[in-house]
Amino acid sequence: MVKMKLVKCVQLVLAIVFIGFIVHGSNAAFSPVDNYLIACGSSQNVTFQGRTFVPDSKKSSFLLKSWGDAIVSSSNSSVPSPIYQSLRVFSTPASYKFGIKRKGRHWVRLHFYPLPDPGHNLKSASITVVAEAFVLLNNFTFKNYNGSYLFKEYAINVNSNCLIIKFIPSNNSVTFVNGIEVISIPDELLPDQAQALSSPPLFKRLSDLALETVYRLNMGGPLLTPQNDSLGRTWENDGKYLHINSSAVNASVNPETVKYHVPVTPETAPNWVYATLESMGDPNVVNWNFNMTWVFPVDPKFMYFVRMHFCDIVSRAPNSLVFNVYINSDMAYPSLDLYAIIGGLGIPFYRDFVSNSSTESGILTVSVGPDTMADNSNAIMNGLEIMKISNDARSFDGLSSIHGLLPKYHSHSSKSKVGIIIGLAVGILAAVLVGLCSCCIFAPRSKATQNHLWLPFALNGNSQTMTKVSTTSQKSGTASCISLDSSNHGRLFMFQEIMDATNEFDENLLLGVGGFGRVYKGTLEDGTIVAVKRGNPRSEQGLAEFRTEIEMLSKLRHRHLVSLIGYCDERSEMILVYEYMANGPLRSHLYGTDLPSLSWKQRLEIFIGAAKGLHYLHTGAAQSIIHRDVKTTNILLDENFEAKVADFGLSKAGPSSLDQTHVSTAVKGSFGYLDPEYFRRQQLTEKSDVYSFGVVLMEVLCGRPALNPVLPREQVNIADWAMSWQKKGMLDQIMDPTLVGKLNPVSLRKFGETAEKCLAEHGVDRPTMGDVLWNLEYALQLEETSSALAETEDNSTNHIPAIPFTPPEAFDHSVNMTNGVNLGTDDAVDNTTSTVFSQLVNPRGR
Repeated sequence: MVKMKLVKCVQLVLAIVFIGFIVHGSNAAFSPVDNYLIACGSSQNVTFQGRTFVPDSKKSSFLLKSWGDAIVSSSNSSVPSPIYQSLRVFSTPASYKFGIKRKGRHWVRLHFYPLPDPGHNLKSASITVVAEAFVLLNNFTFKNYNGSYLFKEYAINVNSNCLIIKFIPSNNSVTFVNGIEVISIPDELLPDQAQALSSPPLFKRLSDLALETVYRLNMGGPLLTPQNDSLGRTWENDGKYLHINSSAVNASVNPETVKYHVPVTPETAPNWVYATLESMGDPNVVNWNFNMTWVFPVDPKFMYFVRMHFCDIVSRAPNSLVFNVYINSDMAYPSLDLYAIIGGLGIPFYRDFVSNSSTESGILTVSVGPDTMADNSNAIMNGLEIMKISNDARSFDGLSSIHGLLPKYHSHSSKSKVGIIIGLAVGILAAVLVGLCSCCIFAPRSKATQNHLWLPFALNGNSQTMTKVSTTSQKSGTASCISLDSSNHGRLFMFQEIMDATNEFDENLLLGVGGFGRVYKGTLEDGTIVAVKRGNPRSEQGLAEFRTEIEMLSKLRHRHLVSLIGYCDERSEMILVYEYMANGPLRSHLYGTDLPSLSWKQRLEIFIGAAKGLHYLHTGAAQSIIHRDVKTTNILLDENFEAKVADFGLSKAGPSSLDQTHVSTAVKGSFGYLDPEYFRRQQLTEKSDVYSFGVVLMEVLCGRPALNPVLPREQVNIADWAMSWQKKGMLDQIMDPTLVGKLNPVSLRKFGETAEKCLAEHGVDRPTMGDVLWNLEYALQLEETSSALAETEDNSTNHIPAIPFTPPEAFDHSVNMTNGVNLGTDDAVDNTTSTVFSQLVNPRGR
């Protein structure tokens, strides 16, 4: 008996120790090293959301410079919460200086509410705030603001022993602040890199940037305040962001049942977040496009860090929940199987992504939906965080950097700067003298190497490396790190030339932003207008795309391919210079802008131009080239609206021998345009481009994005939606309203048949780009012919297989063949097409 009691006692002790270990390991409260909670202008402590804010008049380890005026509310009835009962007003620049004990990420939270002030109209006050060289707010006013108060939360990496937050009045106004929080964040909470949804696949050096929280949601659960979160965060319910409320149902469990496993901790998200979720409102649906979608207005000029939280609290068996995750039109995570990743149920999991808004609409969408290959049709989400990433100007508000707002930001000690300037002047003078001497001594030897800035396109297959010809880079001590098969890749620009051409990358010359980087309009010394694509230096994949683009375009010359003029690889920059396309991407003429609508004839001519470019890629060289990213943003229009295919960063050489039918490669491209067969089998063929082109055809006809999760479930994917109408012979019911009544129905019918063939499920059932080109030419002929005559002639040519197609031998591929590439097929293809086509399918006869 005694022995049994002893055993039970030992078991009880072990159980208590084990429970204590779990509680300590999973739910131990985080204690920040730096923890400043400041009630500005207050004369006493303020309790807010379970935390105590101290007056800014009580100086301890922070310093307030330029005191300003303190204002305290006389009535609490209209004040949203206690932290807004007081504020401090500044008529001149003022700053709070906080001592930092632990370097690294810190929350910087700011509270603003314009209390009544007899001396100033604080609703019109201009608020500008900078911290750690980042512009947090710039000329914000409550005058046109819909809310009663403003709360801002930033994650800033502090690398010094102090953090200075400066408040700057402008426009002859004052500025103010009600409350400030500066709190340490665990090092592991925010990563240095995350998966990017536009190539390159990794967005790096996040720790060098600041983040601003714009949305933080507890899916299917209640509002969580800082009292429920060890990091003082607020999590709101997701209901108002759901696109269709009936698409989701919530579920919950006891938060104590959530089992944290490293690296996920309560600091990642509270157990209340993982204990609730939204799941599919009708999981047993037939339509696989059904999904849950949340819609968020955002600033389209910024990138966004998106963190999704998952915890399977609804499954009864392992591997029973597999679903897809989307951000905008991109597949963020295909076939997510939580159990397979984590090895259990009820265990938290999260994944980070970097994305931008959907085109220029200022909307970011997040969706989850069933995986077509899974046995179930359900999907879940527990929590979501969306954070704005500071831009190139280190700002969250516009393009003005801290140096523009504070010209004297670095002029704290004028005396010391005089010495620095003198030292620099002496150093520069010495360097110039040494340089002149070197030129005198070595001029005869270097003469032959100074005239190689202009390099012709590849015509002779010389084999050198870019490093050998990059004399400018070698001189500057920054030789190129990429090696190419040929040295003749266009003009090699010096970085200073690029700076001059773009006015030092003036944001007013920005043409667009893509996965590779930003594109600027530039003007060369001879007056030539160019497009300058500046690569993102944080990406290794960008280097691969840089190399591929140069290699591909240096071999290709065609009227319907965007020409590469040259490149710059100096100072670790990856810059490509192209011919300027005055009318920009095709997509900008379809939706999201105020540009005039394109006529049906214009659209057909654009299709034909793009098809000619793709047909040349597939057939114009000894080895075919598969573009792999055909979409409306990669079809550019010149001043005459002539279409040219662009962006060859993902291009891939086709099968190298006749007995090969495909190239096995990892899936890359843009979701919504991806060939489903390529996506499933990872086997790339020329027919993959044909499928993508089919999506483009429907996108241009309907004037809407290829994927739009905001639309009703059956309309999300334009390929499926448009095909359902095409098969009913009612494509006219969904086309761009601006085209209604302005096109030949027979032309539309032929176009619809062509698109339907392109979008066939299996590649073997799709036409070649040559077939597509002929049918589009025919649709244009029908548009230009009277409807009655076209109707009569169309009866004999109603399907793609029956349309006469000139065999490959009809095109003269023997002209000017160089380096295995037909550089003469530009005019040859176009002229032959026009002549033969007019004889074969012109309804008017010969």
